[in-house]
Amino acid sequence: MEEQKRTVTMKGKPLTLVGSEVKVGQPAPDFEVIANDMSSVKLSSFKDKVCIICSVPSLDTSVCDMETRRFNEEAQRLGKGVAVLTISMDLPFAQKRWCGAAGIKNVQTLSDYRDASFGNAYGVLIKELRLLGRAVFVVDKKDIIRYVQIVNELTNEPDYDAVLEAIGKLL
Repeated sequence: MEEQKRTVTMKGKPLTLVGSEVKVGQPAPDFEVIANDMSSVKLSSFKDKVCIICSVPSLDTSVCDMETRRFNEEAQRLGKGVAVLTISMDLPFAQKRWCGAAGIKNVQTLSDYRDASFGNAYGVLIKELRLLGRAVFVVDKKDIIRYVQIVNELTNEPDYDAVLEAIGKLL
């Protein structure tokens, strides 16, 4: 059985997603990304928390900026039992600089630049650009995928209400 080609678009131009597609109900794949202080971070670092994992092409673009700021606000309301992670291919230094400039304190930005570990494990690595597609994953406290939203057009924001509704069911 041939695997179906998965695509997203950027301003209408099709781009190929590579890696393993994740589905609701399956165990969340672990991954290893780099924190702003250059330390290694894995999904397993967030045991006993509900995780909202946002993947974005680059924090230095307007839509990624708006999305991360919005989730930063929501994270404050959601409380300590929820970890909000934003993962991109931006270098950790650039992420740290962006967070400082944007006043981001409730979202942890993480870089997948080294191995594309997250992008491959969650099927959001864009083959043509080696950037991550825009997507949101919700993982429960038992590391099960409870919600998946792949944003088909990279220049669009995710459906925040749908993400928050999925989180609400877990809290």
